Amino acid sequence: MELSIGSLVRFGWETFKSRPWIFVGTTALLGLLLGISGTVSSGLDALFSGSAEEPSLPGTVFGWATSTLISMGATAFYLAAHDNTQTAEVSMLWHPQKFWSFLGASLLVSLAVLVGMILLIVPGVIFALMFMFATMIIIDRGLGPIEAMRESRRITSGYRWKLLGLAVVLMLLNLAGLLALVVGLLVTVPVTVLAFTRAYRELSARPGVPAATPVIADARI
Repeated sequence: MELSIGSLVRFGWETFKSRPWIFVGTTALLGLLLGISGTVSSGLDALFSGSAEEPSLPGTVFGWATSTLISMGATAFYLAAHDNTQTAEVSMLWHPQKFWSFLGASLLVSLAVLVGMILLIVPGVIFALMFMFATMIIIDRGLGPIEAMRESRRITSGYRWKLLGLAVVLMLLNLAGLLALVVGLLVTVPVTVLAFTRAYRELSARPGVPAATPVIADARI
């Protein structure tokens, strides 16, 4: 199977154009939630450590918990929007199922990448590409963190150079959005996340990959 970067980005753009305001609104809301999370976390740090610049246990725990929930909701929303754009709803951003698995996978992947970066950088890049879909697999298929990492490694096998190229292209698109008075991110973030989600769906559709659990149904539990 050929994974075309151009076709992935085109899919992201065409899907965005089909319902632009739901994507712009959702991106703005996610940014607002992240901003509130950071502000509260800094306030807790200031309260418990005496300085907003000095991390505290309550501030760190709050930051981890809220950023994980925000990431889970964004992942669930974009999976649902990819599969059926017309039924995507802002309410899908609340998707707390598999919280501990998602958090565990995030920490394990971050640790693997960090260790890899210490080992002359290249292993860190390889680990980042190998496990790039782990958290998405947890939301999509309900696997545990280790199983999701193994599955991400499996579906990315043979495509990591292409995925590296995709990551670079998506990063450049978001950089362009940032330079466009930041407001451009309201367009480039949805387009790039949709392209990333499309890459996951295409790789998951290969023979031997189990069918996905419908995210739309899960989001309403």
